Formats: sequence, C-alpha cells, structure tokens
Amino acid sequence: MKKYEGNIVNIFDNSIFFGEISVFEGRIFNIVRTKDEMPDAPYFLPGFVDAHVHIESSMLAPSQFGKMAVVHGTVGTVSDPHEIANVLGTKGVEFMIENGEKIPFKFCFGAPSCVPATEFETSGAIVSVEDIEYLMAHPKIGYLAEMMNFPGVIYENEEVLEKLAIAKKYHKPIDGHAPGLRGEQAQKYFSFGISTDHECFSFDEAKEKLEMGVKVLIREGSAAKNFNDLISLANEYSSQMMFCSDDKHPDDLVEGHINLLVKRAVESGVDVFKALRMASLNPVRHYDLNVGLLREGEPADFIEVNNLLDFKVISTYIDGNLVASKGASLIPDVKAEKVNNFNTKAINPEDLILEIPKDAKFIKTIKVNDGQLITDSFLFELTQRDTTFLIQNDILKLVVYNRYKDSKPMVAFINGFRLKNGAIASSVAHDSHNIIAVGTSDEDIAEAINLIVREKGGISVVADKKMGVLPLPIAGLMSDKDGYEVAKDYTQIDEFTKTQLNCLLKSPFMSLSFMALLVIPSLKLSDKGLFDGNTFKFTSIFE
Repeated sequence: MKKYEGNIVNIFDNSIFFGEISVFEGRIFNIVRTKDEMPDAPYFLPGFVDAHVHIESSMLAPSQFGKMAVVHGTVGTVSDPHEIANVLGTKGVEFMIENGEKIPFKFCFGAPSCVPATEFETSGAIVSVEDIEYLMAHPKIGYLAEMMNFPGVIYENEEVLEKLAIAKKYHKPIDGHAPGLRGEQAQKYFSFGISTDHECFSFDEAKEKLEMGVKVLIREGSAAKNFNDLISLANEYSSQMMFCSDDKHPDDLVEGHINLLVKRAVESGVDVFKALRMASLNPVRHYDLNVGLLREGEPADFIEVNNLLDFKVISTYIDGNLVASKGASLIPDVKAEKVNNFNTKAINPEDLILEIPKDAKFIKTIKVNDGQLITDSFLFELTQRDTTFLIQNDILKLVVYNRYKDSKPMVAFINGFRLKNGAIASSVAHDSHNIIAVGTSDEDIAEAINLIVREKGGISVVADKKMGVLPLPIAGLMSDKDGYEVAKDYTQIDEFTKTQLNCLLKSPFMSLSFMALLVIPSLKLSDKGLFDGNTFKFTSIFE
C-alpha cells in the first residue's frame, strides 16, 4: 500500500480538501479527508488527456511521445493514426498500437476513416471498408477517427456510410472534421452519429455546433491555434468541450502539453473545475478510456502540481507507478521498428521549370496563414515575369513530389513564407505524405527534396550551400531516436530556417506540411495538381 498526502481535488463535487490517497495494486484503494485545503501544500488531481492528436506529427514514435508527455501531467491520448495509415495502411496502425503498448501510458488509437483522404492525391495505402471492420473489432481501437470526407457524408456516399455504420455496430464514438461547415449541411453531417469537431476556427462556428449538441475540442497545436477564439465558450459549454493539440512538434512538446491549456483557461477566467473536467473527465467519458479520475476503485492515474494557477507538474502516476518526477521522465527508452514506404528517385532542378503562358495575366497564388490550417488565395498580377520579381513579392515556388512512385513534381506558387533565399522540404505533408518543398530557386528546392529522398524521409533545409536534414526513417514521419534529441535537432533546423532563410512563420515546417492538406480550404497543392478546397476540384495556376 502506497500513501500520498496533499490537497486532493475532486472534480465531481467541486471540492478541495487536504487528505491522504492510498494506492494498492495500481488502483485507488481509498481517499481520506483529514482537514481543509492547505494552500501551501501540493495538489493532487486527475491526469490530463489530449482529446485528439496525431502522434506522428511530433516526429516521435508513440513510446517517445508518451515518455515526454508524462512530464507535463498527460496520462493518455486519443490518438488518430491517420498519418501513418496513409503511408502503410493497417500495418501502420498496428505499429502504433504495438509500440505504444511498450510503455506505461494510456493510448487510445482510432481507426482512420479517410485513407486516402481524397481521390485527388496519391497515398501509400488504402483503408477499405473491410479494413475498418477489422480495426473496429480490434480491442485496442477505441473509436472511428475523424471523418474528413464531410461531402461524402452530406451526399451519402455509400462507402462513407458503411464505415459510419461499422462504428455504430461496435458502439464506438465517431470523430468529426468539419471546418467551416454551418447550417443545414452541418446538421446533416452530425446527424449520422458524428459527435465531435476539433476544426472550429471561429467563436460563431463553435457556438453553433455546441448548440447542435456537438462536442467541440479547443485545439492549440504547433500550427493550428484556436484557443483564443474559442475559450470564452468554456464556462457555458464546458460539459461539451475538451482540449487537444492535434499536431505537436517535438520542440513544443518539450515546453508543455495540455497543462499549458488548463493554465491559460484559468487565467482567461474559466472556472478551475470546468477547466480540469475539460482536460480529463470529458475525454475519459466520451471515449470510454481506461483512465482513472482520482476516485476510489479506479486506476491510480493522477498528478501532483504545485498549485491551481501555474499547474507546474511535480509528479505523474499511471496505474500507481511514478512515471515522471520534477521535470524528468522515468519511462525507459524502447526500440522502435523502422517501417516505411518510400519509392522515388532524386530530381533535377530542370524538373521544376514551369513555363508561364504568354497570355497569362495572373498567377493563382496560395496564401499561408500563420497559425492556421486554412489558406487564402489571390490572383497575383504578372506585370513582370522574371524570378526576382516574384521573390521580391514573396511569390515562391511550392512543390509536391510523389514519394511512392516515380512521377513529375507538381509546382504551384505560394505567398507568406517570406524566404529571402534557400529552400525547405519535408516528407510530412498531410494527408498522403508526399514530399513537399518551398524555396527561392529550383536548385535549392531540388537539393532540399533530394536530401529527403536520400534519407527516405525527413525534414531538410538548404541555404547558401549549407544544408541540414533530420531523418525520419519510420514511415517518413517519425524518428527512431530519443524524443529530447529529436527536439534538439528539430530546434536547430527550425532556427536555421528562421535566421538564415528569414522565414517569419512561427512553425515553418508544420505550416508547410499543411499546404498539401486538400480537405482544408481554400487552395492547396497535391502531387496531382493545384486544388481548390472550396469547389473540391483541381484548378488552373494561371489566368
């Protein structure tokens, strides 16, 4: 029997008292109140849960992600393995489950519902209706992951409806993905049993969906940041809301996780008990997670923090085991298998030449928005046609290159990266994870892409004949190295991009990875061409 003494936070009756927690064989044996709250003593509360995350976007294997997350009081995640499924199919999902089971951390993996996400790009695998049936029957699969094909739901695509029906048959939740969907279309989409949305990017949109009964997740990741727009809804609708990161780069994971969102919520005026329920109770109940909530008889998954203002995590316990203490993870390293799918060759700068038609007056240009997945688009007037003119106006080449088979690179134009020289590239390119690059010259773009080809996955930067690459040998998405080492290497490449290439985006590689995400409006690029996310059709580059 292990005993722990301090202030105990009961999120069910909104009480705090000083007492003793007894743990026996991984479960809470009893909780005894001995006196009133003592503000100078530490506080024990339920561990945090990230309600929606693509672990692959951390560039870490699940075992390394969990090892780092526990330092910040996270005891579990609702994890959509959609990214690796686009590369390897069900084999990739099984890799995530098996690697995650090697550490004391509570992963809940979903069955990816949309692989490939669209027919307008080339992915490395397909997750069929039969695959969904197989995965939903798996005891380690907790839900049907985000249904990104909202047009397929609205127009009742047969395959889409079959996948939804399978989830209902197994009585497992269905995650939503409906950015900007409002009114009757949103009502129809959610009427099919889809119960969440983490893509709300405005107060009005989130409020409308909450009033429909949808559970809205407040997302604050490395690229997409919606906390400030949505947090004012929390006091009124906290029972329907949760916190998530969606995509978290390794350097950001070093700094914090859900604990930072709880802290910001309280600072924003959200009742502390409501904030804590959003970070623990709500995802545990919605996804039926095997995560304890600091109650007798439940798994001993709890954390110790300094106070209920800073939420600085002192210690984290999972199933009664101390897994993090005073800023250090106690989870040992485990070896991750190097599964991959990478079959393409190096390119030449000449492959990136894009002839501008003589009668073209405008370039249809993607505009990246810092901190958002949604892009804008505009027509850039061609008063001159030389490369220098384009770069001076921050009109750079964006390239997507198929990594699964030899094919011609696709080229478009983008505004907002503000590179003055060089290029960056990545094999993390949502959703199909072909190679994506942006740069100021064909030579530098080709060099950055070829570094990725050489390593069979990674992120790279090239500038002034200097270059760097962070290899990602697991599916071209994740490193097999220690998480803190990966974070350090990523920080160096990120800083080089910002200082030597003069990129002003907060997270250049994360933003780059979403420029091929066709299911998010408005203008994106796939390995098959420039795509209009509003009309869901390919579109011309020149007008």
